[in-house]
Amino acid sequence: MSNILAPSILAADFKILGDQIKAVADGGATYLHFDVMDGMFVPSISFGMPVMTSIRGCTDLFFDTHLMIEKPDRYVEEFAKCGADGITFHIEADPANALQTIRHIKSLKNRNGEPLRAGVSIKPATPIAAVLPLAAEADMILVMTVEPGFGGQKLIPETIDKVRALRAFVTAEGLDTDIEVDGGITEGNIADIAGAGANVIVAGSAVFRGDAKANTARLTELIG
Repeated sequence: MSNILAPSILAADFKILGDQIKAVADGGATYLHFDVMDGMFVPSISFGMPVMTSIRGCTDLFFDTHLMIEKPDRYVEEFAKCGADGITFHIEADPANALQTIRHIKSLKNRNGEPLRAGVSIKPATPIAAVLPLAAEADMILVMTVEPGFGGQKLIPETIDKVRALRAFVTAEGLDTDIEVDGGITEGNIADIAGAGANVIVAGSAVFRGDAKANTARLTELIG
């Protein structure tokens, strides 16, 4: 299982967004992370389908779409049409319909006719037990390492124990489920996070503050 850096455009400079997307691709990134916030599930509002549609026309990167919204199943088809390759939603947003949402996502196709990858996310206070029953059907589990809704926060150290426990569980079950982390990633902690078992790592400020191409290459090197 390869390690993947997913630069989060939430931290990008939207005045030069096209240039910055090209820079991270030139630096070796294969994923681009979209934090979609509705102002209800989380306090902030970010961007939505028109932004994704616009960006889809300028890059072939994998669109790793993180829905921080209420009742996410309502919108998965629209995000698929806009160019998503993977859609991750929060278990806390609609726990009763989580399995249905995973199956709905996986029934959809991306622009290349391939099935979308489905992910489920947990907040820092949510125990991993909430998502373990879904691990066999989800393609990815996202562990939030900060409180969702705001960029630039410091990583909560206790969340790394959840990553270790999740990796141990999926390994013991013989699953190839990706484990993603998002929040507070820096050059100083990214190698330890990968070592704990995360193989998809979202980074925002650590990528886009300064030279995005060089930062992408350096972070990618650190996670191996």
